[in-house]
Amino acid sequence: MHALPTPPHPILRPFAAVLAVLLLAALTALIVQPPAALPLWVAAWLTAAWALWALLRGRIGMLLALVVQCGALATVTSATGLLQWHWLFKPLTMVIAIVLVAYSARQSSAGGRLDPKPWWLLGAALVGSLAGDAFLMVEGFFIPGLVSFLLAHIAYIVLFRQGVAWLPRPGALAATLGVGGAMYAYLWQGGLPTELRIPVAVYVTAIALMAAQALGRASVLGDRAARQVALGACFFMLSDSLLATNRFVQPLPLAQVGVLATYYAAQAFIVHGMVVGLRQR
Repeated sequence: MHALPTPPHPILRPFAAVLAVLLLAALTALIVQPPAALPLWVAAWLTAAWALWALLRGRIGMLLALVVQCGALATVTSATGLLQWHWLFKPLTMVIAIVLVAYSARQSSAGGRLDPKPWWLLGAALVGSLAGDAFLMVEGFFIPGLVSFLLAHIAYIVLFRQGVAWLPRPGALAATLGVGGAMYAYLWQGGLPTELRIPVAVYVTAIALMAAQALGRASVLGDRAARQVALGACFFMLSDSLLATNRFVQPLPLAQVGVLATYYAAQAFIVHGMVVGLRQR
């Protein structure tokens, strides 16, 4: 990831020291993990350690490091059945992402570079995602979760439109609609419930448009931040494809790991890329 402006050094050092102590403590806790769960916890620990390394190298800021680490904990606690901890870390990850956006917007405002509209759109997309996360954690709230993420994708589409034309690369649109259409056909033949066929079709169209707009934007702008946003959009499509396959067609091995790891990668790349891009304006 491209470097964000680093926080003041007196803040960064104690923050990183606390994270390092927690990582060392977690390393000792790995010893008592069941053998079946150990690889998942090791992967989560390595992800958290990477976030600390990236923070110390100035590649990411403190809040994004926390987003990555909380996302790793949300993923591993879901996969290992620690649901009470999962219910904490899953919404907390998106709350921290929202705080990151608000803090970054305030910094831009102090520097006299604030155009509020894209910041509000980014925040709205994250709030929609947070609501979707919360609904999907509760049995029987799939439709509210779907609607929440639909609204998040609409906010992302409008956000990615800022500074570029609508769907500037027809090839990207054809590709994402093709992938989305193939996925929808797979879900249909795999047992997608009748009452969900229209809502899911609308959602698939929206996420395909979101990814197409992000890819087109990256092609037009041609910078690293825009490419990170486009990569995040593609990860979002992958995450939702895994979720839908696991839910409606057949159970996937380590489904929660695949779904959540790609989801948090999507949000992290989008947030980081947008924040960097907006600060560079």
